[in-house]
Amino acid sequence: MTRTLRVGTRGSRLSLRQTQLVTDALARLVPGLRTETVIVKTAGDRAPDVPLEWLGGVGFFAGELEAAVADGRCDLAVHSAKDLPTEPHPRLVIAAILHRADPRDVLVSRTGARLADLPAGARVATSSPRRAAQVLAHRPDLVPVPIRGNIDTRLAKMERGECDAVCLAGAGLLRMGWQDRVTEWLPPEVMLPAPAQGALAVQVRRGDTDCRALVAALDDAPTREAVTAERAFLARLGTGCRVPAAALAVVRDGRTILEALIAREDGRAVRRQIAGGPAGAARWLGMSLADRLLVRAGDVLALTAAGEPAGAAAPRHGL
Repeated sequence: MTRTLRVGTRGSRLSLRQTQLVTDALARLVPGLRTETVIVKTAGDRAPDVPLEWLGGVGFFAGELEAAVADGRCDLAVHSAKDLPTEPHPRLVIAAILHRADPRDVLVSRTGARLADLPAGARVATSSPRRAAQVLAHRPDLVPVPIRGNIDTRLAKMERGECDAVCLAGAGLLRMGWQDRVTEWLPPEVMLPAPAQGALAVQVRRGDTDCRALVAALDDAPTREAVTAERAFLARLGTGCRVPAAALAVVRDGRTILEALIAREDGRAVRRQIAGGPAGAARWLGMSLADRLLVRAGDVLALTAAGEPAGAAAPRHGL
């Protein structure tokens, strides 16, 4: 490929690092390949202090990146897969989902205390209702507090005493080389991750066959299978940001095992279910598990923590 590929990304240190991982992988495929990084500011970046659930709708970390690829300002965009809307863009395709990093969440605490050892009343900061609900399900005596900003910003806020601990995706710390900051890797039994957490997705224009073929060489089939099941669960669920949900799939020996949950924000009700199916049927597996879980979760979905019908909230992603 002789043209220079314009790669769209958010401007955070983590986003730029993730983009570098993708461009380095492409360069290994095509030595001498020229790339240009194009920083695109998203709605989520322009409102760094607004709680995520207040932004409404989908795409507050992905919409502008998708538009930049669709209108030709970029040739491809690198996303944290969990930030992508579950409704596909009509002009774009996810050409590759790279091999997934560790999907688990982590706890970073100022004192080095693990989740079970934090004192009652300790403030655990997170931008995610999903994380807050699961923290409360295990430790109702803790106090989840909202936090926004990039990883380094959140860690700095903790060090300044704005909270006692931070809960966030471990993959970001791994990619930044900051794994020594992790106090505890939270097992899925305690903290089931967001759908597609830990995976990187690369979008290109549907009709750009050259770029699409090049990027497709980075695709990791087991990761795509797992992420497809998790995102299908989320899409089928169709609930709002105020109804926390989580999903994690594992592909092993020709089968996909998907575990998912729905919870109340206060953690007082958590409905969890697991199902399996043959590899290649990921979308069906995610949708069917959502249907089965919804049957068991009527009490969770009846009201949001705000007292509004769950269906009134905007479609959700990036949990």
